Amino acid sequence: MKSRQYNITKGLLIVYIIVMTWIILFKMQLDISLLKNMNLRNINLIPFADSLIVNGRVDISEIILNIAVFVPFGVYLCMLKEDWSFIKKVAPIFGVSLAFETLQYIFAIGASDITDLIGNTLGGVIGIIIFELLSKIFKNKTKMIINVLALIGTILAIGFLGLIIIVNL
Repeated sequence: MKSRQYNITKGLLIVYIIVMTWIILFKMQLDISLLKNMNLRNINLIPFADSLIVNGRVDISEIILNIAVFVPFGVYLCMLKEDWSFIKKVAPIFGVSLAFETLQYIFAIGASDITDLIGNTLGGVIGIIIFELLSKIFKNKTKMIINVLALIGTILAIGFLGLIIIVNL
Protein backbone atom coordinates (compact mmCIF):
# COMPACT_ATOMS: atom_id res chain seq x y z
CA MET A 1 0.00 0.00 0.00
CA LYS A 2 1.34 3.42 -0.98
CA SER A 3 1.66 6.04 1.70
CA ARG A 4 -0.49 9.13 1.92
CA GLN A 5 2.56 11.30 1.14
CA TYR A 6 3.19 9.27 -2.03
CA ASN A 7 -0.40 9.83 -3.22
CA ILE A 8 -0.23 13.55 -2.46
CA THR A 9 3.05 13.79 -4.41
CA LYS A 10 1.56 11.86 -7.31
CA GLY A 11 -1.46 14.20 -7.38
CA LEU A 12 0.79 17.28 -7.29
CA LEU A 13 2.91 15.83 -10.12
CA ILE A 14 -0.20 15.28 -12.25
CA VAL A 15 -1.38 18.88 -11.67
CA TYR A 16 2.15 20.14 -12.41
CA ILE A 17 2.33 18.23 -15.71
CA ILE A 18 -1.14 19.42 -16.76
CA VAL A 19 -0.25 23.06 -16.02
CA MET A 20 3.16 22.70 -17.68
CA THR A 21 1.52 21.19 -20.78
CA TRP A 22 -1.01 24.02 -20.90
CA ILE A 23 1.78 26.59 -20.66
CA ILE A 24 4.29 24.97 -23.05
CA LEU A 25 2.06 23.37 -25.68
CA PHE A 26 -1.15 25.35 -25.49
CA LYS A 27 0.57 28.70 -24.79
CA MET A 28 -1.94 29.36 -21.98
CA GLN A 29 -4.77 29.56 -24.52
CA LEU A 30 -8.29 28.58 -23.55
CA ASP A 31 -9.36 28.55 -27.20
CA ILE A 32 -7.23 25.86 -28.83
CA SER A 33 -8.39 26.94 -32.29
CA LEU A 34 -6.16 30.02 -31.90
CA LEU A 35 -3.11 27.72 -31.98
CA LYS A 36 -3.74 26.64 -35.56
CA ASN A 37 -3.15 30.25 -36.66
CA MET A 38 0.26 30.20 -34.99
CA ASN A 39 1.93 28.17 -37.76
CA LEU A 40 5.39 28.37 -36.17
CA ARG A 41 7.49 25.40 -37.21
CA ASN A 42 11.10 26.12 -36.50
CA ILE A 43 13.90 23.91 -35.23
CA ASN A 44 17.24 24.99 -33.81
CA LEU A 45 19.86 22.30 -33.24
CA ILE A 46 22.69 24.70 -32.33
CA PRO A 47 22.79 25.25 -28.56
CA PHE A 48 22.68 28.83 -27.30
CA ALA A 49 22.48 30.22 -30.84
CA ASP A 50 20.18 32.67 -32.66
CA SER A 51 17.08 31.77 -30.69
CA LEU A 52 18.57 33.59 -27.68
CA ILE A 53 19.35 36.82 -29.49
CA VAL A 54 16.67 39.47 -29.09
CA ASN A 55 17.30 42.94 -30.48
CA GLY A 56 20.96 42.09 -31.03
CA ARG A 57 21.53 41.03 -27.40
CA VAL A 58 21.59 37.64 -25.71
CA ASP A 59 18.39 37.13 -23.70
CA ILE A 60 19.04 34.60 -20.96
CA SER A 61 15.61 35.02 -19.33
CA GLU A 62 14.15 32.23 -21.48
CA ILE A 63 16.92 29.85 -20.41
CA ILE A 64 16.33 30.75 -16.76
CA LEU A 65 12.58 30.18 -17.14
CA ASN A 66 13.16 26.83 -18.87
CA ILE A 67 15.42 25.75 -16.03
CA ALA A 68 13.00 26.98 -13.36
CA VAL A 69 9.92 25.32 -14.83
CA PHE A 70 11.54 21.86 -14.73
CA VAL A 71 13.00 22.04 -11.19
CA PRO A 72 9.77 20.72 -9.61
CA PHE A 73 9.80 17.77 -12.02
CA GLY A 74 13.18 16.64 -10.64
CA VAL A 75 11.96 17.06 -7.06
CA TYR A 76 8.70 15.15 -7.65
CA LEU A 77 10.52 12.37 -9.48
CA CYS A 78 12.90 11.90 -6.54
CA MET A 79 9.98 11.80 -4.12
CA LEU A 80 8.21 9.11 -6.14
CA LYS A 81 11.22 7.08 -7.27
CA GLU A 82 13.80 7.58 -4.54
CA ASP A 83 15.42 4.21 -5.25
CA TRP A 84 16.13 5.05 -8.91
CA SER A 85 19.67 5.90 -9.96
CA PHE A 86 20.55 9.45 -11.00
CA ILE A 87 20.56 8.52 -14.72
CA LYS A 88 17.22 6.74 -14.38
CA LYS A 89 15.77 9.95 -12.87
CA VAL A 90 17.25 12.23 -15.54
CA ALA A 91 15.94 10.05 -18.43
CA PRO A 92 12.20 10.87 -17.97
CA ILE A 93 13.01 14.56 -17.47
CA PHE A 94 14.92 14.59 -20.75
CA GLY A 95 12.18 12.50 -22.41
CA VAL A 96 9.34 14.80 -21.36
CA SER A 97 11.29 17.86 -22.51
CA LEU A 98 12.08 16.17 -25.83
CA ALA A 99 8.39 15.25 -26.21
CA PHE A 100 7.33 18.88 -25.63
CA GLU A 101 9.87 20.16 -28.17
CA THR A 102 8.84 17.50 -30.71
CA LEU A 103 5.12 18.17 -30.28
CA GLN A 104 5.68 21.91 -30.73
CA TYR A 105 7.39 21.13 -34.04
CA ILE A 106 4.82 18.57 -35.23
CA PHE A 107 1.85 20.83 -34.50
CA ALA A 108 3.69 24.04 -35.54
CA ILE A 109 2.89 25.70 -32.23
CA GLY A 110 6.34 26.85 -31.21
CA ALA A 111 10.01 26.77 -31.93
CA SER A 112 11.77 23.51 -31.12
CA ASP A 113 15.12 24.41 -29.64
CA ILE A 114 18.01 22.32 -28.35
CA THR A 115 18.70 25.12 -25.85
CA ASP A 116 15.23 24.55 -24.35
CA LEU A 117 15.95 20.82 -24.10
CA ILE A 118 19.26 21.52 -22.34
CA GLY A 119 17.67 24.09 -19.99
CA ASN A 120 14.71 21.90 -19.14
CA THR A 121 16.94 18.91 -18.41
CA LEU A 122 19.27 21.08 -16.32
CA GLY A 123 16.25 22.29 -14.35
CA GLY A 124 15.24 18.70 -13.60
CA VAL A 125 18.80 17.88 -12.52
CA ILE A 126 18.77 20.89 -10.19
CA GLY A 127 15.49 19.57 -8.77
CA ILE A 128 17.15 16.20 -8.10
CA ILE A 129 20.05 17.93 -6.34
CA ILE A 130 17.67 20.11 -4.29
CA PHE A 131 15.77 17.01 -3.14
CA GLU A 132 19.01 15.25 -2.17
CA LEU A 133 20.17 18.29 -0.17
CA LEU A 134 16.80 18.67 1.55
CA SER A 135 16.82 14.94 2.39
CA LYS A 136 20.14 15.38 4.19
CA ILE A 137 18.75 18.32 6.16
CA PHE A 138 15.21 17.15 6.98
CA LYS A 139 15.72 13.35 6.87
CA ASN A 140 12.35 11.51 7.14
CA LYS A 141 10.29 14.73 7.12
CA THR A 142 11.54 15.83 3.68
CA LYS A 143 8.58 14.53 1.66
CA MET A 144 6.02 15.98 4.06
CA ILE A 145 7.73 19.40 4.06
CA ILE A 146 8.05 19.46 0.26
CA ASN A 147 4.43 18.34 -0.20
CA VAL A 148 3.15 21.11 2.08
CA LEU A 149 5.25 23.74 0.27
CA ALA A 150 4.32 22.29 -3.15
CA LEU A 151 0.62 22.26 -2.28
CA ILE A 152 0.77 25.91 -1.21
CA GLY A 153 2.80 26.78 -4.33
CA THR A 154 0.40 24.87 -6.60
CA ILE A 155 -2.63 26.63 -5.13
CA LEU A 156 -0.91 30.03 -5.53
CA ALA A 157 0.22 29.24 -9.09
CA ILE A 158 -3.24 28.07 -10.17
CA GLY A 159 -4.77 31.13 -8.51
CA PHE A 160 -2.29 33.37 -10.35
CA LEU A 161 -3.00 31.65 -13.68
CA GLY A 162 -6.72 31.96 -13.01
CA LEU A 163 -6.28 35.68 -12.36
CA ILE A 164 -4.35 36.05 -15.64
CA ILE A 165 -7.19 34.30 -17.47
CA ILE A 166 -9.85 36.49 -15.86
CA VAL A 167 -7.95 39.70 -16.58
CA ASN A 168 -7.45 38.71 -20.22
CA LEU A 169 -11.05 37.74 -20.95
